[in-house]
Amino acid sequence: MMSEVAWNRPAIRHKTCEVMFEKYNVPAFFLCKNAVLAAFASGRSTALVLDTGSVQTTAIPVHDGYVLQHGIVKSPLAGNFLAAQMREHLKDQEIEVVPTYKVAGKEPVKEGETPNWTIKKNLPVVSSSYHNYMVDCVIEDLMQHVLQVHDRPASDEDLNMIPANSFEFPNGHNAMFGAERFKIPEPLFDPIGTNLRILGGDMLAMQHVVSSSISMCDVDVRPSLWSNVILAGGTTLMSGFSERLTTECAAKTTSSMKVKVVTGGNTSDRIFSAWVGASILASLGNFQELWISKQEYEEEGKLVVDRKCP
Repeated sequence: MMSEVAWNRPAIRHKTCEVMFEKYNVPAFFLCKNAVLAAFASGRSTALVLDTGSVQTTAIPVHDGYVLQHGIVKSPLAGNFLAAQMREHLKDQEIEVVPTYKVAGKEPVKEGETPNWTIKKNLPVVSSSYHNYMVDCVIEDLMQHVLQVHDRPASDEDLNMIPANSFEFPNGHNAMFGAERFKIPEPLFDPIGTNLRILGGDMLAMQHVVSSSISMCDVDVRPSLWSNVILAGGTTLMSGFSERLTTECAAKTTSSMKVKVVTGGNTSDRIFSAWVGASILASLGNFQELWISKQEYEEEGKLVVDRKCP
Protein backbone atom coordinates (compact mmCIF):
# COMPACT_ATOMS: atom_id res chain seq x y z
CA MET A 1 0.00 0.00 0.00
CA MET A 2 1.14 3.53 -0.82
CA SER A 3 -0.38 6.88 0.09
CA GLU A 4 -0.70 9.92 -2.17
CA VAL A 5 -1.79 13.54 -1.98
CA ALA A 6 -5.40 14.19 -2.88
CA TRP A 7 -4.45 16.28 -5.95
CA ASN A 8 -1.99 13.75 -7.41
CA ARG A 9 -1.93 13.83 -11.23
CA PRO A 10 -3.15 10.75 -13.18
CA ALA A 11 0.18 10.42 -15.02
CA ILE A 12 2.04 10.08 -11.71
CA ARG A 13 -0.49 7.55 -10.41
CA HIS A 14 -0.14 5.46 -13.56
CA LYS A 15 3.66 5.58 -13.40
CA THR A 16 3.68 4.58 -9.72
CA CYS A 17 1.51 1.56 -10.46
CA GLU A 18 3.69 0.61 -13.43
CA VAL A 19 6.94 0.86 -11.45
CA MET A 20 5.63 -1.21 -8.55
CA PHE A 21 4.56 -4.09 -10.78
CA GLU A 22 7.20 -3.92 -13.52
CA LYS A 23 10.32 -3.01 -11.51
CA TYR A 24 9.61 -4.31 -8.02
CA ASN A 25 7.36 -7.19 -9.14
CA VAL A 26 4.94 -6.80 -6.21
CA PRO A 27 2.13 -9.40 -6.00
CA ALA A 28 -0.48 -6.72 -5.21
CA PHE A 29 -0.71 -2.94 -4.95
CA PHE A 30 -3.05 -0.31 -3.55
CA LEU A 31 -2.95 3.50 -3.70
CA CYS A 32 -4.94 5.62 -1.25
CA LYS A 33 -5.32 9.34 -0.53
CA ASN A 34 -3.65 10.75 2.61
CA ALA A 35 -6.86 12.49 3.69
CA VAL A 36 -8.89 9.29 3.44
CA LEU A 37 -6.34 7.46 5.57
CA ALA A 38 -6.36 10.30 8.12
CA ALA A 39 -10.15 9.99 8.34
CA PHE A 40 -9.88 6.21 8.80
CA ALA A 41 -7.32 6.79 11.58
CA SER A 42 -10.03 8.65 13.49
CA GLY A 43 -12.61 5.97 12.77
CA ARG A 44 -14.53 8.05 10.24
CA SER A 45 -15.35 7.66 6.56
CA THR A 46 -16.82 11.17 6.23
CA ALA A 47 -14.81 14.13 7.53
CA LEU A 48 -13.08 17.38 6.67
CA VAL A 49 -9.33 16.80 7.05
CA LEU A 50 -7.35 19.95 7.88
CA ASP A 51 -3.70 19.05 7.25
CA THR A 52 -1.24 21.73 8.39
CA GLY A 53 2.31 20.59 7.79
CA SER A 54 5.49 22.37 6.77
CA VAL A 55 4.79 23.71 3.29
CA GLN A 56 1.07 24.37 3.22
CA THR A 57 -2.31 23.91 4.86
CA THR A 58 -4.97 21.94 3.01
CA ALA A 59 -8.63 21.28 3.75
CA ILE A 60 -9.82 18.09 2.08
CA PRO A 61 -13.43 16.90 2.33
CA VAL A 62 -13.91 13.14 2.46
CA HIS A 63 -17.33 11.55 1.96
CA ASP A 64 -17.88 7.80 2.39
CA GLY A 65 -14.18 7.16 1.91
CA TYR A 66 -13.83 9.24 -1.26
CA VAL A 67 -12.18 12.65 -1.64
CA LEU A 68 -14.43 15.42 -2.97
CA GLN A 69 -11.90 16.96 -5.35
CA HIS A 70 -13.88 20.11 -6.00
CA GLY A 71 -13.74 21.01 -2.31
CA ILE A 72 -9.96 21.02 -1.81
CA VAL A 73 -8.64 24.37 -0.51
CA LYS A 74 -4.98 25.29 0.10
CA SER A 75 -3.13 28.04 1.97
CA PRO A 76 0.63 28.68 2.31
CA LEU A 77 0.25 29.49 6.02
CA ALA A 78 1.94 26.52 7.66
CA GLY A 79 5.05 25.40 9.53
CA ASN A 80 7.64 26.92 7.21
CA PHE A 81 5.89 30.27 7.45
CA LEU A 82 6.05 30.17 11.26
CA ALA A 83 9.72 29.16 11.12
CA ALA A 84 10.48 32.14 8.88
CA GLN A 85 8.66 34.45 11.29
CA MET A 86 10.66 33.00 14.19
CA ARG A 87 13.94 33.55 12.31
CA GLU A 88 13.00 37.19 11.77
CA HIS A 89 12.29 37.60 15.48
CA LEU A 90 15.63 36.02 16.46
CA LYS A 91 17.38 38.30 13.98
CA ASP A 92 15.68 41.36 15.48
CA GLN A 93 16.76 40.25 18.95
CA GLU A 94 20.31 39.58 17.69
CA ILE A 95 20.17 35.98 18.87
CA GLU A 96 22.54 33.68 17.00
CA VAL A 97 21.32 30.12 16.56
CA VAL A 98 24.30 27.81 17.09
CA PRO A 99 23.55 24.21 16.04
CA THR A 100 24.29 21.38 18.45
CA TYR A 101 27.07 19.83 16.32
CA LYS A 102 29.31 22.86 16.99
CA VAL A 103 29.00 22.85 20.79
CA ALA A 104 31.63 21.00 22.84
CA GLY A 105 30.57 22.42 26.21
CA LYS A 106 28.70 25.28 27.85
CA GLU A 107 28.38 27.04 31.19
CA PRO A 108 25.08 28.09 32.78
CA VAL A 109 24.33 31.80 32.37
CA LYS A 110 21.51 34.06 33.40
CA GLU A 111 18.82 35.30 31.04
CA GLY A 112 20.13 37.77 28.47
CA GLU A 113 23.80 37.25 29.38
CA THR A 114 26.38 36.41 26.73
CA PRO A 115 26.59 32.62 26.37
CA ASN A 116 29.75 30.96 27.64
CA TRP A 117 30.44 27.98 25.42
CA THR A 118 33.30 26.23 23.64
CA ILE A 119 33.33 25.12 20.05
CA LYS A 120 34.30 21.59 19.14
CA LYS A 121 37.87 21.15 18.00
CA ASN A 122 38.78 19.73 14.60
CA LEU A 123 35.27 20.20 13.24
CA PRO A 124 34.97 18.74 9.75
CA VAL A 125 33.77 20.95 6.94
CA VAL A 126 30.03 20.40 6.55
CA SER A 127 27.80 21.34 3.66
CA SER A 128 25.58 24.39 3.94
CA SER A 129 22.52 22.17 3.59
CA TYR A 130 23.54 20.13 6.67
CA HIS A 131 24.27 23.28 8.67
CA ASN A 132 20.92 24.80 7.70
CA TYR A 133 19.17 21.53 8.59
CA MET A 134 20.71 21.51 12.08
CA VAL A 135 19.75 25.17 12.59
CA ASP A 136 16.20 24.32 11.47
CA CYS A 137 16.11 21.55 14.09
CA VAL A 138 16.92 24.07 16.83
CA ILE A 139 14.24 26.49 15.57
CA GLU A 140 11.70 23.66 15.36
CA ASP A 141 12.50 22.67 18.95
CA LEU A 142 12.16 26.32 19.99
CA MET A 143 8.75 26.65 18.36
CA GLN A 144 7.49 23.45 19.96
CA HIS A 145 8.49 24.73 23.39
CA VAL A 146 7.35 28.36 23.29
CA LEU A 147 4.72 28.99 20.59
CA GLN A 148 1.11 29.03 21.69
CA VAL A 149 -2.16 30.01 20.05
CA HIS A 150 -4.28 32.44 22.05
CA ASP A 151 -7.94 31.53 22.49
CA ARG A 152 -9.00 34.78 20.79
CA PRO A 153 -7.48 37.84 19.07
CA ALA A 154 -5.73 39.74 21.86
CA SER A 155 -4.17 43.16 22.22
CA ASP A 156 -0.50 43.73 23.02
CA GLU A 157 -1.52 44.82 26.51
CA ASP A 158 -3.31 41.52 27.16
CA LEU A 159 -0.44 39.46 25.78
CA ASN A 160 2.16 41.31 27.87
CA MET A 161 0.30 40.29 31.02
CA ILE A 162 0.81 36.58 30.27
CA PRO A 163 3.92 35.04 31.90
CA ALA A 164 6.85 34.58 29.50
CA ASN A 165 8.48 31.24 28.68
CA SER A 166 12.23 30.67 28.75
CA PHE A 167 14.25 28.62 26.29
CA GLU A 168 17.87 27.52 26.44
CA PHE A 169 19.69 27.33 23.11
CA PRO A 170 22.32 24.64 22.44
CA ASN A 171 25.15 27.09 23.24
CA GLY A 172 23.65 27.87 26.66
CA HIS A 173 22.05 31.22 25.77
CA ASN A 174 18.85 31.78 27.76
CA ALA A 175 16.09 33.88 26.23
CA MET A 176 12.60 34.78 27.39
CA PHE A 177 9.67 34.76 24.98
CA GLY A 178 6.63 36.75 26.02
CA ALA A 179 4.00 38.28 23.75
CA GLU A 180 5.87 37.18 20.61
CA ARG A 181 5.13 33.53 21.31
CA PHE A 182 1.47 34.37 20.65
CA LYS A 183 2.07 36.95 17.91
CA ILE A 184 4.08 34.59 15.67
CA PRO A 185 1.31 31.96 15.24
CA GLU A 186 -1.51 34.56 15.21
CA PRO A 187 -1.37 34.98 11.38
CA LEU A 188 -2.62 31.39 11.08
CA PHE A 189 -6.00 32.72 12.22
CA ASP A 190 -5.69 36.43 11.39
CA PRO A 191 -3.35 37.02 8.42
CA ILE A 192 -4.99 40.35 7.54
CA GLY A 193 -4.73 41.90 10.98
CA THR A 194 -1.07 40.98 11.35
CA ASN A 195 1.96 42.73 9.89
CA LEU A 196 3.23 39.91 7.67
CA ARG A 197 6.79 40.00 6.40
CA ILE A 198 6.34 37.13 3.98
CA LEU A 199 3.76 37.46 1.23
CA GLY A 200 2.70 35.27 -1.66
CA GLY A 201 -0.29 33.14 -2.57
CA ASP A 202 -3.75 33.27 -1.09
CA MET A 203 -3.03 33.42 2.63
CA LEU A 204 -6.32 32.11 3.96
CA ALA A 205 -6.73 31.76 7.72
CA MET A 206 -7.36 28.28 9.11
CA GLN A 207 -11.07 28.88 9.70
CA HIS A 208 -11.46 30.31 6.19
CA VAL A 209 -9.75 27.28 4.66
CA VAL A 210 -12.22 25.04 6.50
CA SER A 211 -15.35 27.07 5.74
CA SER A 212 -14.39 27.59 2.08
CA SER A 213 -13.86 23.88 1.59
CA ILE A 214 -17.15 22.90 3.22
CA SER A 215 -19.10 25.57 1.32
CA MET A 216 -17.93 24.01 -1.96
CA CYS A 217 -19.54 20.69 -1.02
CA ASP A 218 -23.16 19.59 -1.35
CA VAL A 219 -25.51 21.08 1.20
CA ASP A 220 -26.50 17.63 2.51
CA VAL A 221 -22.89 16.75 3.32
CA ARG A 222 -21.96 19.96 5.14
CA PRO A 223 -23.36 19.05 8.60
CA SER A 224 -21.27 15.84 8.63
CA LEU A 225 -18.15 17.77 7.64
CA TRP A 226 -18.63 20.53 10.24
CA SER A 227 -19.05 17.92 12.98
CA ASN A 228 -15.97 15.95 11.89
CA VAL A 229 -13.10 18.39 11.32
CA ILE A 230 -9.99 16.22 11.73
CA LEU A 231 -6.60 17.79 12.46
CA ALA A 232 -3.46 16.35 10.88
CA GLY A 233 0.12 17.59 10.59
CA GLY A 234 2.72 18.72 13.11
CA THR A 235 1.77 22.41 13.10
CA THR A 236 -1.65 21.57 14.60
CA LEU A 237 0.14 20.29 17.74
CA MET A 238 0.69 23.83 19.02
CA SER A 239 -0.98 24.46 22.35
CA GLY A 240 -4.36 26.12 21.88
CA PHE A 241 -4.63 25.39 18.14
CA SER A 242 -7.68 23.11 18.27
CA GLU A 243 -9.51 25.32 20.80
CA ARG A 244 -8.99 28.46 18.70
CA LEU A 245 -10.05 26.65 15.53
CA THR A 246 -13.26 25.46 17.19
CA THR A 247 -14.09 29.00 18.30
CA GLU A 248 -13.33 30.55 14.90
CA CYS A 249 -15.22 27.87 12.96
CA ALA A 250 -18.26 28.23 15.20
CA ALA A 251 -18.31 31.93 14.32
CA LYS A 252 -18.28 31.07 10.60
CA THR A 253 -21.50 29.03 10.66
CA THR A 254 -24.99 29.19 12.12
CA SER A 255 -25.65 28.51 15.80
CA SER A 256 -27.68 25.40 14.89
CA MET A 257 -24.70 23.81 13.12
CA LYS A 258 -22.62 21.54 15.35
CA VAL A 259 -18.88 22.16 15.02
CA LYS A 260 -16.51 19.52 16.33
CA VAL A 261 -12.73 19.47 15.90
CA VAL A 262 -11.20 15.99 16.25
CA THR A 263 -7.65 16.02 17.60
CA GLY A 264 -6.83 12.32 17.99
CA GLY A 265 -5.59 10.44 21.02
CA ASN A 266 -1.90 11.39 21.04
CA THR A 267 0.80 13.27 19.15
CA SER A 268 1.66 10.43 16.77
CA ASP A 269 -1.98 10.15 15.67
CA ARG A 270 -1.72 13.57 14.02
CA ILE A 271 1.83 13.37 12.70
CA PHE A 272 1.46 9.85 11.30
CA SER A 273 -2.28 9.81 10.68
CA ALA A 274 -1.86 8.42 7.16
CA TRP A 275 0.25 5.54 8.53
CA VAL A 276 -2.27 4.80 11.27
CA GLY A 277 -5.16 4.87 8.80
CA ALA A 278 -3.27 2.63 6.36
CA SER A 279 -2.68 0.03 9.07
CA ILE A 280 -6.40 0.05 9.91
CA LEU A 281 -7.41 -0.27 6.26
CA ALA A 282 -4.90 -3.05 5.56
CA SER A 283 -6.14 -5.06 8.56
CA LEU A 284 -9.72 -5.21 7.26
CA GLY A 285 -10.90 -8.65 6.22
CA ASN A 286 -12.05 -7.49 2.78
CA PHE A 287 -8.90 -5.53 1.94
CA GLN A 288 -7.76 -8.25 -0.47
CA GLU A 289 -10.79 -7.43 -2.60
CA LEU A 290 -9.70 -3.79 -2.84
CA TRP A 291 -6.08 -4.10 -3.95
CA ILE A 292 -4.82 -4.51 -7.51
CA SER A 293 -3.54 -8.02 -8.08
CA LYS A 294 -0.72 -8.88 -10.44
CA GLN A 295 -3.21 -10.64 -12.70
CA GLU A 296 -5.46 -7.58 -12.91
CA TYR A 297 -2.47 -5.42 -13.82
CA GLU A 298 -1.42 -7.79 -16.59
CA GLU A 299 -4.96 -7.85 -17.98
CA GLU A 300 -5.79 -4.13 -17.82
CA GLY A 301 -2.42 -2.39 -17.58
CA LYS A 302 -1.55 0.65 -15.47
CA LEU A 303 -4.95 2.29 -16.05
CA VAL A 304 -6.45 -0.25 -13.63
CA VAL A 305 -5.34 2.09 -10.80
CA ASP A 306 -8.07 4.55 -11.84
CA ARG A 307 -10.76 1.91 -11.41
CA LYS A 308 -9.60 0.23 -8.21
CA CYS A 309 -7.94 3.19 -6.44
CA PRO A 310 -10.17 6.22 -7.12
